Amino acid sequence: MADDKRGRDKQAHDAEKRRQERALATEMERYDEAEPPVDADVLSDIERDLESVEFPAPGSEVVDAIGEREIPTDDGTYAVEALLPDTDEEVFASAAAVRVRIQRPTVAAAMKRIAETVGSIRELELAGSQRDGYERTFRELVDIDPIDENEGIPVVADWIVERIREDRELPGSRSVRRRAAEYCRANGYEVRNDEWLGV
Repeated sequence: MADDKRGRDKQAHDAEKRRQERALATEMERYDEAEPPVDADVLSDIERDLESVEFPAPGSEVVDAIGEREIPTDDGTYAVEALLPDTDEEVFASAAAVRVRIQRPTVAAAMKRIAETVGSIRELELAGSQRDGYERTFRELVDIDPIDENEGIPVVADWIVERIREDRELPGSRSVRRRAAEYCRANGYEVRNDEWLGV
């Protein structure tokens, strides 16, 4: 491949695609580690409903296809449109990627708010590694106390959205982790320095 801008862009795009595929494969492997709040049969039904969607597909197409579908969980019922961003900027590589996203509704709802806030500011883009960092921080909040997951995630998501609106830029992953750790420590949860949140 020639060493020109197009070649470098293609290499970067290919590398990003491979990274996303590895992340999806890892998440699918981790699917069985902890019981997700959404029943596996419901997730399988959603994947079948997405057979008419041509992937990769923007979030707006996915929401058009299954947005009104309801997902029962231990915490209540969620409409898919409340969990997935209704934007063209957020692209799903496959039906499995949609499944991974909605299997943890509290995390999905927080990421939807962030993605839609970013989408409202023209010069911002929620890129792969930054998005992954935010999502991992939310999953870590769930792991610290699965019972109180509804407490920390909205607090950190509100903080991220506020930073985006005020500063017109995305807070770094380290700043988000630091804010999550502050929340945890203030609420009596121990966060060791060798953990993801222990920046």
